[in-house]
Amino acid sequence: MNRLTKGEKAGVIAGTGTAVVGTAITVGGVPLTTTLVRVFGTASTGAAISSLSGATATTATLATVGGGAIAAGGGGMAAGIAILTAMGPVGLGLAALGAVTAGVILRRKKKNRH
Repeated sequence: MNRLTKGEKAGVIAGTGTAVVGTAITVGGVPLTTTLVRVFGTASTGAAISSLSGATATTATLATVGGGAIAAGGGGMAAGIAILTAMGPVGLGLAALGAVTAGVILRRKKKNRH
């Protein structure tokens, strides 16, 4: 009776997967997002962000992450900053939730053996 049931296995796998995704978001979410936007994004002026440099590239990147320039109906730089800033806590939350979920399932199984 030491084996996990199918449901318990699924729960542990889902919890572990959630923890891995959360950790990946925490560690790599901001750099990956900004890199992809800088390489493939387009500024509200129509220029490729990859052709911009300095503050102009940063401004265009943040505005693009925020859904576009405010003048174009997006959230602008403020929304971009908010999204990027939220990635850390959201990732940590997912990682913690996944780890706790897997841990609770395994602990219950261990308790039920005794």
